[in-house]
Amino acid sequence: MKVSYNWLKDYLDIKLSPEKLGDIMTSLGLEVEGLEEVESIKGGLEGVVVAEVLVKSEHPNADRLSVTKVDIGGDEPVQIICGAPNVAEGQKVLVATTGTTLYDKELKPWKIKKGKIRGEVSEGMICAEDELQLGESHDGIMVLPEEAKVGTPAAEYFNVEKDYVFDVGLTPNRSDATSHLGTARDLLAYFNFHEDPQLSLEYPQFTQLPEDGDSPIEVELKDPEACPRYSGITVKNIEVGPSPDWIRRRLEAIGVRSINNVVDITNFVLHEFGQPLHAFDADKVKKNKVIVTTLPGGTKFKTLDEVERKLHEDDLMICDGALKPMCIGGVFGGTGSEVTETTTRIFLESAYFDAISIRKTSTRHLLRTDAAQCFEKGADPNKTVEALARAVDLLKEYASAEIQGALVDIYPKKIEKARVEIGHDYINSSIGQEWDSGTVERLFEVLSMSFTRKDQTFLVDIPTDKADVTRPADVVEELLRVYGMDNVPFDEKHTFTVNQEDFGSTYSNRQKVANYLVGRGFNEMMGLSLMQEGHFDDKGKLVKIHNTSNVHLNVLRPDLVKSALEAVAFNLNRQQEDLRLFEFGRSYLKKGDGYSETEQLVLVMTGHETGETWRVEGRRKVDFFTLKSEVERVLTRIGLKSYQTSESQADELDYGLRVHRGEKELARYGKVSRQWLKEYGIKQEVYAAVFDWRGLIKGGFKGFEVEEISKYPSVRRDIAVVLESSIQYDQLEKVVVKNAGKTLGSVDLFDIFTSEEHLGEGKKSYALKLIYSDKTRTLKDKEIDKSTERIMSALENELNAEIRR
Repeated sequence: MKVSYNWLKDYLDIKLSPEKLGDIMTSLGLEVEGLEEVESIKGGLEGVVVAEVLVKSEHPNADRLSVTKVDIGGDEPVQIICGAPNVAEGQKVLVATTGTTLYDKELKPWKIKKGKIRGEVSEGMICAEDELQLGESHDGIMVLPEEAKVGTPAAEYFNVEKDYVFDVGLTPNRSDATSHLGTARDLLAYFNFHEDPQLSLEYPQFTQLPEDGDSPIEVELKDPEACPRYSGITVKNIEVGPSPDWIRRRLEAIGVRSINNVVDITNFVLHEFGQPLHAFDADKVKKNKVIVTTLPGGTKFKTLDEVERKLHEDDLMICDGALKPMCIGGVFGGTGSEVTETTTRIFLESAYFDAISIRKTSTRHLLRTDAAQCFEKGADPNKTVEALARAVDLLKEYASAEIQGALVDIYPKKIEKARVEIGHDYINSSIGQEWDSGTVERLFEVLSMSFTRKDQTFLVDIPTDKADVTRPADVVEELLRVYGMDNVPFDEKHTFTVNQEDFGSTYSNRQKVANYLVGRGFNEMMGLSLMQEGHFDDKGKLVKIHNTSNVHLNVLRPDLVKSALEAVAFNLNRQQEDLRLFEFGRSYLKKGDGYSETEQLVLVMTGHETGETWRVEGRRKVDFFTLKSEVERVLTRIGLKSYQTSESQADELDYGLRVHRGEKELARYGKVSRQWLKEYGIKQEVYAAVFDWRGLIKGGFKGFEVEEISKYPSVRRDIAVVLESSIQYDQLEKVVVKNAGKTLGSVDLFDIFTSEEHLGEGKKSYALKLIYSDKTRTLKDKEIDKSTERIMSALENELNAEIRR
């Protein structure tokens, strides 16, 4: 929400700097996320002065240029070359002096410099309207009235206003502060309590609207639950035109574009009162009737942004007497009934709509308008007529409007102030400080909360603009906002007990693995649990939800791989091409009549193994074996010792492996399917691993065995074997380990060789490194050779291997 410093000063006598005021607003729960200095004219016309043309003569070297002598209020006149056809002696004009910065239509800066034009010196520029952002005309220079005083700064002459705009991160519970008056009331409470109890609010004055008689526009309210109150009035003889400067400046300061006096006044009252208004061209309201109702689902309606939308059956619509929709109630207007330059009569609406209904409709149609955001936080139902009266007075003054007929105010069931019972002891225990009754009562007074007291209990009436204050805890929060959190003392000494978690804690195990992965160069990501249904083929297994915040995200993710691919695509689109990402999260599937929820760990890798640097020659790209090594490291870190591996048939993988114990799959990993990558526009290879985290927790984390390094030397033997290409390395490794004996410390593959010419068709050669060691003695060559021979014999017999000697 944008809040103007100057606008606040219209209601409060503020003497504090914008920075100090921002600190107070933040302490009141109106967190100021930014402060920006703005000017009604970019650059503030600094360096531009009122001047008088003393002499005009023809340029000796150019037919269309004039040489002028201009009095700018200095000691001597200056010479300026001017190309405007209307420049003449005796004129009062505006001159941008040397060194002045002006701005073009795109607000790009350019500087006035002293120079020569066709051989004649020019010290400044006589300006046209558009060159100073004072209008659109470029037909000639801007000529001022004769009474304009030479040397007067243009900023002073045109009353250029400098303002400061607060960017407030308004939380959903602050329905009372959606406007400048709401913010001013909050500040008044603070000043009355802490500084000046006599300070008052300059509340806008307005004329009471006529209630007796008939209205030329009849209103029928068919849905009082979605619209508990509907107020409106008709005004005639409207003259649509530009807004007065002060309204335009207030709106433009907070980023609202000025359109015309009628629309600007409705926007002004919205940001002043926090009450949205809507103006209909009364002559376009068929049968002189407004009907507030819903329409059948699928009804087409073209909104003011020229988009044709299909209505939902629950969308509350403002229709005319022929049931033709004119506006999505409280959200956005439609074409056909809007105010135009030819409008002479309007019906002005000021209604109170149900917050939940507005929230659902605005998100359903992705129309996050100022009005919708105001209503969904909870507008004040008892301010509709006040806001209407304020707007009518402004229309009378600035659009020559006249009231036609009487006020329409349909309010079937008045919304009364909520009453909360709260004990004095509860207040003190909640804040951790003893407040006397005088402090509590004074806080109620400055917050305009009327109350009665019985013994140690307060019965507090909550203003209807505070829709979120319904419980004793909410009342304490209101009191504490004004009192000041920083004014509540806290003990300097704190006592706490250190808890020692056992090794089996799910959280601590997650942290151990997360820290390990970060150390391996991975970054943790956090994907949405919500995804689009269109990303998945098997719709029957998806867990669907009714998401009113974003109708496109309508299923819970059935796995973490696709949400990880979203993160990969996001990074790739921002030139981050070398990625190592991981996430702990949950996946959801429909299972029979119920649902299954699985906790998973996902790893994704793409790009190069190392960053680009002169120290690494010929960077390697991530491949299947890069991922395989990371998966095995995670399994080792978890302490999972016994498991099987086999080929994975998972849909998301072009190829890969699965880690399992019997039929129970603990993990799967491999190269992500090209089809899945194409879906996200990813053009480079991605490798992914998915772990069943709960399954790993049950099977792993048994602790680690630490051994002393042997003081006796190890011995290495190499074996090269030729095998059928269909035989996998793990089969080879099992035979070696089974036949080597207890002195074999490790076996590793260090070379693979394939060649039909040297090995024959369908053959490959593996080169193995065997490391033998014993912690108690030095091994003899004879026993190592015996073990090696036993291994080679087993390979020949069991795998039909040929030993390369």
